[in-house]
Amino acid sequence: MAEIIQKDGTWTFDGDTVRIVPGSDRSVGLLRQSLGEVAVPLRALGGISFEPGKKAGRLRLRLRDGADPLLQITGGRLDDGSDPYRLSVESDRSGVAEYFVDEVRHALLLEQVETGPLDAYLLPGPALPITVGAGDGTATFDGDRIRLEWNWKTDESKASGGSRTLALADVQAVEWLPAAGLENGYVRFVLSKGAGRVPPKYDPHAVELWGFRKDPLMALVAAAVVARLPHPYAAGDSAAVTGAASAPVPAPVPAPAAALPPSGDDHDALLRRLRELGELHQAGILTDDEFSTTKAAVLKRM
Repeated sequence: MAEIIQKDGTWTFDGDTVRIVPGSDRSVGLLRQSLGEVAVPLRALGGISFEPGKKAGRLRLRLRDGADPLLQITGGRLDDGSDPYRLSVESDRSGVAEYFVDEVRHALLLEQVETGPLDAYLLPGPALPITVGAGDGTATFDGDRIRLEWNWKTDESKASGGSRTLALADVQAVEWLPAAGLENGYVRFVLSKGAGRVPPKYDPHAVELWGFRKDPLMALVAAAVVARLPHPYAAGDSAAVTGAASAPVPAPVPAPAAALPPSGDDHDALLRRLRELGELHQAGILTDDEFSTTKAAVLKRM
């Protein structure tokens, strides 16, 4: 068992699952607080890293493409305070963070977890029902229907049509974009039977976001819907997420077979493993950090 406890949150790893519990520090955003505990199975992980700093370091999990509907819809656009897969680490706990990284990396190598994209979500997404009020409206999703209700800040042309209820079966895709600078953000539900596109300010199937504190929570509604749409990487399915994840998907790449010998630390076997690691590193399959960490682990067993 590996564990690191910080004001920012607590991460534990039991060999099969990384459990992430958000902390109570003021740097923890509303999205992380609302999402609560996240259990990430080992097979969903693409990597882990620790970036040391003078005052605080940063521990990060990298998930495989298609593993988590939240990451699928946000596409790397979450700020640090909202990102559940980032942990701020105090400088005096760097050693614990590095040990945590070593334990996860060794497990990934031993289990030979692939690094390519997945064709099914391994995380369930936000719990239902979910209701979020932000920007010019409130979005509610119960698993079958999405309800959009407007507030006094909604443009009259959109509010005049009243509240909207959308059946999940009619939703073809979900778009989410955070506000940035002078550009407003939005969450939009694209209907398979919908008409032409209009700006979010006037679109009755979109909530416009202005960069206020509760805006990131709207990504949870979007993720909950995306989790129940056809997976974008599944064979024969068209993408159910646009904007945040529209890049071509590379073919799955087998993970490097760089696991430590499972039993009987035979000297010749360990030497062969060192040669394999060197070849994987030279081929660019293992990063410098991954090569150094795994090499050190092998040398300890010689």
